[in-house]
Amino acid sequence: MAAAPSPPITPISPPKSNTNTSSINPTNPSHLLSLLPKCTSLRELKQIQAITIKSHLQNDIPVLTKLINFCTLKPSAASMDHAHHMFDQIPQSDIVLFNTMARGYARTDTPLRAITLFTQILHSGLLPDGYTFPSLLKACASSKALEEGKQLHCLAIKLGLNHNIYVCPTLINMYTECNDMDSARRVFDKISEPCVVTYNAIITGYARSSRPNVALSLFREMQASNVKPTYVTMLSVLSSCALFGALDLGKWIHEYVKKYGFDQQVKVNTALIDMYAKCGSLDDAVSVFENMVARDTQAWSAMIVAYAIHGHGYKAITLFEEMRRARVRPDEITFLGLLYACSHTGLVEEGCGYFYSMKEKYGIIPGIKHYGCMVDLLGRAGRLDVAFKFIEGLPIKPTPILWRTLLSACSSHGNVDMGMRVIERIFKLDDSHGGDYVIFSNMCARAGRWEHVNYVRKLMNERGAAKVPGCSSVEVNNVVHEFFSGGGTHSESRELHRALDELVKELKLVGYVPDTSLVFHADMEDEEKEATLRYHSEKLAIAYGLLNTPPGTTIRVVKNLRVCGDCHSAAKLISLIFDRQIILRDIQRFHHFTDGKCSCGDYW
Repeated sequence: MAAAPSPPITPISPPKSNTNTSSINPTNPSHLLSLLPKCTSLRELKQIQAITIKSHLQNDIPVLTKLINFCTLKPSAASMDHAHHMFDQIPQSDIVLFNTMARGYARTDTPLRAITLFTQILHSGLLPDGYTFPSLLKACASSKALEEGKQLHCLAIKLGLNHNIYVCPTLINMYTECNDMDSARRVFDKISEPCVVTYNAIITGYARSSRPNVALSLFREMQASNVKPTYVTMLSVLSSCALFGALDLGKWIHEYVKKYGFDQQVKVNTALIDMYAKCGSLDDAVSVFENMVARDTQAWSAMIVAYAIHGHGYKAITLFEEMRRARVRPDEITFLGLLYACSHTGLVEEGCGYFYSMKEKYGIIPGIKHYGCMVDLLGRAGRLDVAFKFIEGLPIKPTPILWRTLLSACSSHGNVDMGMRVIERIFKLDDSHGGDYVIFSNMCARAGRWEHVNYVRKLMNERGAAKVPGCSSVEVNNVVHEFFSGGGTHSESRELHRALDELVKELKLVGYVPDTSLVFHADMEDEEKEATLRYHSEKLAIAYGLLNTPPGTTIRVVKNLRVCGDCHSAAKLISLIFDRQIILRDIQRFHHFTDGKCSCGDYW
């Protein structure tokens, strides 16, 4: 691939600096190169290059190498174009210089230019070494170029470099970034003695792929192998605990962090805040935040998000004002937390104010998640028409998830006509998501529009759209137990069903009435509908927690979908009858059930 033509170089004076340049001998390469550390821009580099031309050193390999190195230190499109131009001038390039070029391209917006250049140098007869593949694989990872990555893997095997200490971790990272965890694991399993960098690569891959159980299993294996972890390991392990909602394990990791001094790292403390918040322990998150010696934007943002997902909208806003007084500049995540806080607390005007201040006051361009928060903010407040117009007026093409957010709001407010308009927009973009059919079908059923219900379900079957099954997990004695709606897969399901039957009887004595309107089957009897509701995954998880933990113990449940209204009502009564705090994390937020009440104030 030909490099972009470099602008003509005009020989002018060397860059000004505190160094006395009068003592520089322009014909001496070492003297000339001593000017490079003083360079601060590409323009100054070109001035030095002009001296090399004037001094007939333009083909001197050490000089060109240093010039190219400078261009790749903080690579940009302009600096890499200039580096490529100089690289093409070298009569006999070497692999070390190519490695420098590849490393530079891998850190730009056009990383695959490294692959194109690599093809050229292969044709010239140069052979890659152990330092070549890491940069090329990073380029493939950032571009999600799986096929090119696989070809590089094959070449590494051919050259006997696939077990190289630098190549293995980047191979694993390339596969994980391209969502091919099976290939990443095969690479890892072939390493006889994995090092900490290799362990970090595979653990991080599983954490990012939402497979926290495997990530935590590998961490235990890493400990058994006496491989000393780094702070990077801790970040991935804490992320896995957060995904799992495994608070007891997270607290053990916190003690491990303190024991080995990782708590001096701002990033690790930020990960601890995130872990505690997502595991339902807001007090622990606050404690970590308040004890931090130094806080950066990410730490402040993590705490604001923590308050937001636990329904403390006013605290999130107060913390943001404190952040401003501390002169810490907010970022995109900060505003996500603020908008989320406003959305789940009904603070519509405040949320709109923060949204429009992003660009006007802070120069932050809103992203798709910020737009989604705005749709959610307006939709929850019942401003469905405003939300619809907001989506249609966006400067980007609306995604299905934006319309799905509005569809959920239409369902909450029972606006079938608006729901029909929204579902049409969704199906034009993606008609394979089973949840869309279910939400709209249920909305029509509540309104008694059974002809629409039958039509939508027929469409769902014809298009092969599958509904995601409800799944809830609860941690008991450091073991995470998962339950699916119906509950027939758990080893103790029969006993659990009997316990849940008895529990529902107790709930009915204090006023619980199963909301069978949430079961949308016209041909089902009320008893059948009740049974369907009774064995929802969150009820099974709560019942298991009641059976297997001492009285007074907090029960923490994580659900993969939004908690249903019937389970929400049941959880409130269970917290009252058994004097238990129940913390339920669904796909949208946390619900803290205590003394028959929920922290969401039923605004969810």
